Amino acid sequence: MTSTTPAPAFDPRVLRAPHPVPGAPNNWRRFLSFNTDAKVIGLQYMITALFFLLVGGLLSMIMRGELITPAADLVDPSVYNGLYTMHGTVMLFLFLFPILNGFNNLLIPPMIGAPDMAFPRLNAAAFWMVPVFGVILMASFLVPGGPSGSGWWAYPPQSIQNPLGHFINGQFLWILAVALSGISSIMGAVNFITTVIRLRAPGMGWFRMPIFCWTAVAAQTIQLIGLPVLTAGAVLLLFDLSFGTSFYRPEGGGDPMLYQHFFWFYSHPAVYVMALPVFGIFSELFPVYARKPLFGYHVVAIASFGITFLSLIVWVHHMFYSGTPQWMRNLFMVTTMLIAVPTGIKVFAWIATLWRGKLRLTTAMLFCLGGVFNFIFAGITGIMLATVPVDIHVGNTYFVVGHFHTVIFSTITYGVFAGIYHWFPKFTGRMMYEGLGKLHFVLTFIGSQLTFLPMHAAGLLGMPRRVASYDPEFAFANVLASLGAFLLGVATIPFLLNLVSSWVRGEKAPPNPWHAIGLEWLLPSPPPAENFEHDVPTVVSGPYGYGLERPLVLDQARYVARAAQGG
Repeated sequence: MTSTTPAPAFDPRVLRAPHPVPGAPNNWRRFLSFNTDAKVIGLQYMITALFFLLVGGLLSMIMRGELITPAADLVDPSVYNGLYTMHGTVMLFLFLFPILNGFNNLLIPPMIGAPDMAFPRLNAAAFWMVPVFGVILMASFLVPGGPSGSGWWAYPPQSIQNPLGHFINGQFLWILAVALSGISSIMGAVNFITTVIRLRAPGMGWFRMPIFCWTAVAAQTIQLIGLPVLTAGAVLLLFDLSFGTSFYRPEGGGDPMLYQHFFWFYSHPAVYVMALPVFGIFSELFPVYARKPLFGYHVVAIASFGITFLSLIVWVHHMFYSGTPQWMRNLFMVTTMLIAVPTGIKVFAWIATLWRGKLRLTTAMLFCLGGVFNFIFAGITGIMLATVPVDIHVGNTYFVVGHFHTVIFSTITYGVFAGIYHWFPKFTGRMMYEGLGKLHFVLTFIGSQLTFLPMHAAGLLGMPRRVASYDPEFAFANVLASLGAFLLGVATIPFLLNLVSSWVRGEKAPPNPWHAIGLEWLLPSPPPAENFEHDVPTVVSGPYGYGLERPLVLDQARYVARAAQGG
């Protein structure tokens, strides 16, 4: 590494001096406090999200236990419908969104050379809304009048019926939780975008920024544009349910279809809010474990905003069978297919990055490879669902359930696991056990294929979704799917064991165990409270210089020395 400006004299005591643990005081109580350190908030998000992953997974185990036989013989069908609704909302609003916000908090500031988030108190407030609306959401299942009949999308008129006459019922609490989730996510989006725009290190232009930061900004742009629409729609739904208004009541001049437009305008782009950061994780990890620069960096970066733009004009394909005019069906069929172009660019870039690379099959790399493999399959079935005739035929069948879970679990959650295994040493100071990690991957990969592939086949044959009982001709596919789901439950055991054991007594991590390039890897493990607290590095080249003469150039000798010490 070289420098464009004279470097200050390097004091070796800098590396030996103790540095404050993020979010001091240095004990577990910092995770229960209103801490404004982004690294502590990031870990708070992730710990909370992993807890709700277990909750949502338990709900799915009960559902798959019901579906292992054709008859409804484990739980009452109305209870099954409630489990269906709660599983979907817990996994989306209490697992995936929070855990990705955790990655944003942990990675964005050190990746761009910032000391912290732009608005630390707003950041902490956004997190502490998560356990609040989490409790409200879980209570909605236990309170009479819960959201069992309206599904996780809460379509009126089912969602605005109040036969018990209670002002506060389960449906009220469910809608309130969704609205609070929207407010929390909007607060986070403002913070993340402002941080990237205003707090980048000297010399870090947009095209010297890691792809993860590009994808984070692209995803949070969707949040700022689309989420207020869903939040407003949920508030209007709340008014219709409890205050006698008629925004969606046909008898009062309202239109129930209006809610579907509000809901899907955000809820389909929400898939890309979750997928884009995972695309960023893939783009960060493939160069590290292939020892090659990311292929087509500039195009991959721009493609992130191509996905953002196109994701906002595809929502009507969820309403092809809701009386949508044919001209509108044709228009949104085309826009839905077009989104395959920027996503295909990313897949091509990842494959080209891997081509002839010096691959290291660590646990993180295996989850990345598995995630891309599954995403290619999900992309093919997504193009099928974009076409009007196919979508009308299979739109309310298990084909959609299989496609959706291949995206949400077999792609996005795989990417989440990859990111945890990759950055765990950096933010905890401990190494995870590779043996347990690879066992986790093998069980997860087999379990996910066994769970979701049979759903596609059953759906093409006509098995409807959202049912507790079904025709015996679909029994074999459901037995396979249930066995696969139980295997996924077993797969969480080595993961949790690895997570807890590594954090408590794992091998101490060096600053850069993966020999990676990037500002976050120039920090100690774990980083100090203010990241680059002594001097902010000046960046004079791009982020993916693997195999190049000048991979990353900084003007601070101490950070050069730290990188050398870490390998």
